[in-house]
Amino acid sequence: MLKYILPLLLFIIMAVFLAIGLNLNPHDIPSPLLNKPAPVFFAPKLQTPQEKLSPDDLKGQVWLFNVWASWCVSCREEHPVLNQLAQQKTVTIIGLNYKDDPAAANNWLDTLGNPYNISIMDQDGRIGIDWGVYGVPETFVIDKQGRVRYKHTGPVTVADVQQTFLPLIAQLQGE
Repeated sequence: MLKYILPLLLFIIMAVFLAIGLNLNPHDIPSPLLNKPAPVFFAPKLQTPQEKLSPDDLKGQVWLFNVWASWCVSCREEHPVLNQLAQQKTVTIIGLNYKDDPAAANNWLDTLGNPYNISIMDQDGRIGIDWGVYGVPETFVIDKQGRVRYKHTGPVTVADVQQTFLPLIAQLQGE
């Protein structure tokens, strides 16, 4: 009798874990960076590689940090949304061109529009690793003190901008 109960019990336990896993949202990947200082980088600008940018250059302002690549299908999906957000001029948008060819990235921006105030290059992926990037696109909101306040995994939608990003940006700009 015990030889039938034990496999049945193991099956039930595995079924419960499977059911829990299937109900998780894959976009809800917590970031250990939340409410901590943004990871430091000193990276070349995509369009002017002889110039570099670091988070210290952005202190005193709220900014978005959008991780993107020209080879990324989801980045193409979110790009019109970022272009619309950039036209509003409510926040500085910094792009992190992740593991990409600079010529392909510049061509992509020339073709689809450039929502970024500045885009920096991360050809070897080290900056992405420091930021805990799981894949592209990912977008972070950074406050005036340089702390990461929000992380969005996956393509940004119009609803995300209206319901999450703009209210958070307004709150952080008022602080």
